[in-house]
Amino acid sequence: MLVFWEQRLAFLATPKTGSTAIAAALESLASVSIQRPPLLKHTTVHRYRRFIGPYLEAASKDSFTLVALMREPRDWLGSWYRFRQREETPAEKSTAGMSFDEFVQAWCRDPRPEVADVGSQARFLRPRQGVGVDRLFRYEEIDAFVHFLEDRLGCEIILPRLNVSPPGATELSPATEAMLHEVAAEDFQLYGSLSG
Repeated sequence: MLVFWEQRLAFLATPKTGSTAIAAALESLASVSIQRPPLLKHTTVHRYRRFIGPYLEAASKDSFTLVALMREPRDWLGSWYRFRQREETPAEKSTAGMSFDEFVQAWCRDPRPEVADVGSQARFLRPRQGVGVDRLFRYEEIDAFVHFLEDRLGCEIILPRLNVSPPGATELSPATEAMLHEVAAEDFQLYGSLSG
């Protein structure tokens, strides 16, 4: 999470949407940068609106624009799947030896097994009540987000490639694809509502 005090702007780090690269590029410009632990780095909209936002707005006597990125839901799960294939991933979370189809089926279970317990972008980005994110950008159109930041921060931004998931096959059977669209309906609906 990054907070830009003078510009009254806060960026929420949706997992697997380039937040590490964004933090690397912008941390020196931010008034507040929370990169560790992951629970705080990836502060949800609900926690921001309940705890952090009210504090910032009371201290500044002004409102903040809350921004974030969202990735196409199937691609987002593919990134998690590939990310968890790295050798350093703990055994209980490793997707080594597992197909993407099996990973998505595991993600669709309730409760989710630890290997697929990566949350949901819709749960991360939607508040339990009240206002959510003020500006939500598609990860796949990150250039629009960078242009927005350049306008707000008044500088050129070049994002490095960091924390990129390794390549890997992400095919799904038609049955698993249909199951994913049913279980992740809220994610697909939210993503589809973003201007493309």
